[in-house]
Amino acid sequence: MSIEKDILSWDGKSADAIRTVFESHHKKTGFLQTIVRLAKDPSFQKGATWLLKAALESGQKLQKEQVKEIYGSLDSRAHWETKLHILQSVPYMPVERDSVQHLYNFIRATLTDSKKFVRAWSYNGFYELAVQYPEYVNEAKQLFETAMNDEAASVKARIRNIVKKGF
Repeated sequence: MSIEKDILSWDGKSADAIRTVFESHHKKTGFLQTIVRLAKDPSFQKGATWLLKAALESGQKLQKEQVKEIYGSLDSRAHWETKLHILQSVPYMPVERDSVQHLYNFIRATLTDSKKFVRAWSYNGFYELAVQYPEYVNEAKQLFETAMNDEAASVKARIRNIVKKGF
């Protein structure tokens, strides 16, 4: 079966089922390019971004142009899990200068998401951006300080983990 059909037949919930899709396709030629393309399509985003995150976590690497393509299409991410997968993938996707504004805008928007996990990973994304672009360090630190007073415990835990890295 094609990866498109496998993603469309996934129920959107079963981690085992989407992991099976990953195992079936991740070694195929063009897998990452297909996932990057599908991640822009609302019908495939949730599954494709899960697969992208799994590929990056397993050691696969995107080309600079593929990363640029993902960052350039961030405004089209609607589902909260899609946002979460992208935010969790940021540590594996170095930000080129021409993608900084796209990522910054996405992170700023997701900092106020209704889902705690999305917000927590937004702070992590802001940390990753600030590590690569020091002009964001002060803003990141201010956001972390405010969040430690206002945010949910799970978000505070993510921020504490960031601070432990020496930030």
